[in-house]
This record gives sequence, structure tokens and C-alpha cells, in this order.
Amino acid sequence: MAKQSAPQELAAIAPKLVEVTNEILFGDVWERPQLSPRDRSLVTVSVLAALYHAEQLGYHLGVALDNGLSVEELSEAITHLAFYAGWPNAMTAINQLRKIADERDAS
Repeated sequence: MAKQSAPQELAAIAPKLVEVTNEILFGDVWERPQLSPRDRSLVTVSVLAALYHAEQLGYHLGVALDNGLSVEELSEAITHLAFYAGWPNAMTAINQLRKIADERDAS
């Protein structure tokens, strides 16, 4: 997994938020050995989709693919959570996954 970090352009307006994101979230929580990066990605994508946090979801779908999850696995997780988190949330997530998968296929 490539080292994640908050967008540096946010440091001009929210330097502490960028600092704690990089040091605590990505530098500590994501590095803990109790869950693999792949498992953390699956949990993160599921929660972001369930809570309809679409702005962050796209980024984390890409990270999930980088961390070894397949499009098929992510699609299955999103389909599963449709029944627990709501159809609109799942449809938004699956549309984002399709877009990211298409972009990667075109590369």
C-alpha cells in the first residue's frame, strides 16, 4: 500500500486537520497490524458507503483496489450493504466504483 496522506492543499486552511490525519489516521491507525490494509479498506469503504459519505468514498475505493480488493469483491460488499444501509447509498457507491473501474481499465 502506498502511504496515504491528506491533500496538502488543505494545509493552508486546516493545518492541524492535515497533521492529525497524516500522523494519527494514516501514520498510526492504518498501520496497526491487527487488520491488513485490505481489511481496513473493506471496512472503510463499507462505512463510507453506508453513511453516504460520497466525497471520501471515491478516494477510498481506489485505495481498496490498490490494497488488493477486486472490483467484484467491492461490488459484492456494496450489494450486501444495500439491504442494511439503504438502496440509494449502495447505488451511489456502485456508480462510483464503476467510474473508477472504467478509468483504471482505460489506463
